[in-house]
Amino acid sequence: MMAEADDSGFSLMSLEDELTCSICLSTFDCPVTIPCGHNFCQNCLLATWKDSYSCPQCRTLFATRPELKKNTVLSTVVETFRVRSNKTEGGGGAAAASKPEKKRDVVRCDTCMEAEAAQTCLTCMASFCEEHLRPHRENPIFRLHQLSPPVGDLMERICTDHHKLMELFCSQHQRPICSLCLQQVHKGCSFTSPEEQRSKKEVDLREKLVFLDGKLSKNESVISQMRVMQNKLRESAIHRKSALSAGYQQMRDMMTREEGDALKAIDKEVETGETKIRGLISKFSENVDNIGKAKEEIFCLLGQSQTLAFLQTSFNLPQAVSYDPYSPRITLDSKKVVQSEAFALTLKNYLTELLKQPVEARIPKLIADPSFPLPNPRLPRSHSPAPQAKPAQKKKPQKAPKNPSLTTETNPGNKKLGKSIENLMEFGVKEKPRGRPAAAENKEVTETTDIPSEISSAEKRSDLMKYGTVLNFDQRTAHKRIELSENFTKASVSDEHTNYPDCPERFAVCSQVMASKGFSAGRHYWEVRLSSNNFIGIGLAYSSIDRKGPTSRLGRNSKSWCVEWFNVKLSAWHNSSEAVLVNPNPKRVGVLLDCEEGRATFYNVADRAYPFHSFSFQFAEAVYPAFWIFSSGSYITLCKLQ
Repeated sequence: MMAEADDSGFSLMSLEDELTCSICLSTFDCPVTIPCGHNFCQNCLLATWKDSYSCPQCRTLFATRPELKKNTVLSTVVETFRVRSNKTEGGGGAAAASKPEKKRDVVRCDTCMEAEAAQTCLTCMASFCEEHLRPHRENPIFRLHQLSPPVGDLMERICTDHHKLMELFCSQHQRPICSLCLQQVHKGCSFTSPEEQRSKKEVDLREKLVFLDGKLSKNESVISQMRVMQNKLRESAIHRKSALSAGYQQMRDMMTREEGDALKAIDKEVETGETKIRGLISKFSENVDNIGKAKEEIFCLLGQSQTLAFLQTSFNLPQAVSYDPYSPRITLDSKKVVQSEAFALTLKNYLTELLKQPVEARIPKLIADPSFPLPNPRLPRSHSPAPQAKPAQKKKPQKAPKNPSLTTETNPGNKKLGKSIENLMEFGVKEKPRGRPAAAENKEVTETTDIPSEISSAEKRSDLMKYGTVLNFDQRTAHKRIELSENFTKASVSDEHTNYPDCPERFAVCSQVMASKGFSAGRHYWEVRLSSNNFIGIGLAYSSIDRKGPTSRLGRNSKSWCVEWFNVKLSAWHNSSEAVLVNPNPKRVGVLLDCEEGRATFYNVADRAYPFHSFSFQFAEAVYPAFWIFSSGSYITLCKLQ
């Protein structure tokens, strides 16, 4: 029978993979079955059902939400599996602890073996019913015997070495002893009675309760303070966003006014030119009419048949023939229009170069520009100042340059831009927390930036491509659900397992795969194309990551990092800690790994590369690109960088 039980336990333990939820990778908790036949934990399944109802494993779509009922048979099998698993791991102790407490056994009389014992004699080391307890109550010989309520574990109170009652407690060795133990093995040890030791232990436990109550109260107080801080943080964010939006709106209004003024200048030039052209057209049209009349008079004279009359007539050319017609050169290249166009182009180029810089580097760049007016006269230039004019030297009137730049003298719009920057800087000064030095605040901003400061134009994909590297998937690490194709550059997932040979490097629980190349020095950049933004993860891992257990999933251990799309949610995971991100829904994702700085930055690659998250960590060993794909039919392709 024992062999049959062991065989049954072994066969049940072999079903561990079948009793694991494919979403949380843990043993089923309240398993439910959906119409397509797949089983999931009820809470895990409900978490994936938001806007539509589909099976996370086979992607079968249901028109209405299926009715979920607990799978009682599977639940019983899972409970049996847990009990036997606990027996295997803890020698049965944990399983025994999980069972409900049995009722206390009735202590029987040691004399008649039938009646229930009324008391136990600790001198005779036996229990007696009322009938057989009479000698102890009536015979003076038993007067010194120690009676107590019925003791069920009487044999456990007997010293195994001396077969005497253990009525003492050794304080040094923390165990009950008998009087002979005190004279032999525990000679010289301090001892007390079990009752006194219990009293001391109760006092100690009550002190610990008081200590824990204090710790609990302190934690609850800190949590309350943090919630207040969270509310203040949100209110501050609303205020700052409102002020920031107002500042940008003011700049947009200024640019709209500047645009309107420039367009009006062009319209005015057009109107002036058209007025001049209309006047000339009218004048030349009148000349054409006069010349035509003169031609008619000549034709009349030439038609005169009488010679004498013909000779006596006179003809003078009209005054219009004295004016030579000309086409005037009328263009829009007036001084005001040309300067407006040059100003718009120069301002656009200036802002383009300025906005390429990280936010924390923009104001220092403005301050360092000698052509830009300082918003605050007390702010020093970060570079050497331009040579100043001598006090006695008078300024000469300056001519407008052919290509105007952003200077205060030639561009009125620059004053408005400077005023906008001044307002923005004043807002930043007003919002500084009191009691904190400015240097500490600047340091804090530098530490929390997502874009590497050494890459001045990280949005340009061409700047990242120079670190491009060629990657292939490592077939030895691919889970059996993952199929590799296109010369090991495409990884897709299906419900059918691929016949891969077993090896220690292969992922056995999670449908994951790693690249064949790892990095420990330098900078490296690669891009991947996603079939969808659903149940897919992109990350990095050490080669020592677990491959067989539930903690082998990317980001659920200290040896891996990943960004993961789970349904419509995008999260960053490391060491089982989740940070929810704004989901840009990229179709192409770039990864820049800087081993020297210990940073991995993820980009949404479109017309440019837009960073959306960074991990910072110290390298303990070479790190490998790693990927998780769960939904059937989904795939990841390693892109060829060109």
